[in-house]
Amino acid sequence: MRFSINIPNFGDFADARTVARVAVEAEAAGWDALFIWDHVVHDKQVRRGQPFGDPWMLLTAAALATSRIRLGTLVTPVARRRPEQLARQVATLDSLSGGRVIFGAGLGGPIADEFGSFGEPTDPVVLAERLDEGLGLLQRYWSGEPVHHHGPHFVADDVTLLPASVQRPRPPVWVGGFWPNRRPMRRAARWDGAVPLFADVRHGQAPPVEQVRELVDYVRRHREDRQDSPFEIVLGGISPGDPAKARDLIQPLADAGATWWDERQLITSAELHQLAPVLRRVNQGPPAL
Repeated sequence: MRFSINIPNFGDFADARTVARVAVEAEAAGWDALFIWDHVVHDKQVRRGQPFGDPWMLLTAAALATSRIRLGTLVTPVARRRPEQLARQVATLDSLSGGRVIFGAGLGGPIADEFGSFGEPTDPVVLAERLDEGLGLLQRYWSGEPVHHHGPHFVADDVTLLPASVQRPRPPVWVGGFWPNRRPMRRAARWDGAVPLFADVRHGQAPPVEQVRELVDYVRRHREDRQDSPFEIVLGGISPGDPAKARDLIQPLADAGATWWDERQLITSAELHQLAPVLRRVNQGPPAL
């Protein structure tokens, strides 16, 4: 089991210097990764008036300030990005960080605010198509090989994007989605990890162990031809600072198949986007199982 810190890209964390500070203190305290949200406006009614930072600029600041901790987004909505630009951003960060990037991808939301506000498609079927086609293109772009692609949503006419990603054959790709929806987890099974949210559990709350077992079993069945390759199950919530209580919360999830614990604030909390409470938890260090 490995342990990460999860922060939004708004509020206090819109400032790249603040994110770099969190990364430095997380690395010193023994955490394994720092993950940042990738939103433009999030929920417009709730976030109105709050500043947002570009996640790749924020992660660049974190990479320059650290040497060990893994860095990435949870999650990037590939459907509202141009794959060629996104491939450049991720490969550049992978080079700058010495191969420490983990790429989290998903459908993205809230769809009406994050897509509809800018005239982008809002049909989830179309967004899922763009996500799958975009992920395939990213993998090819990161290879450093010539790409020829004429798909329903994207075109690449004899292009080669160099440098290739430092990690070979590419950075790990983790895919998010809501369980018990099966399609996002089938998508995740084709890549390197699953970052499930649970329909009846808020962001920041640990999921029920039984649901985790069902999800892990489902993903494993859809990875029968790739059982020898590593695959991550990333769960998250608020863990107690007390080591024994943290073990009581997380150990059953690890036994059920989770491989990462992602430390998150409750999405409805006023502390979600505030530096001070996040640093308090960071400096307590990760749980010990």
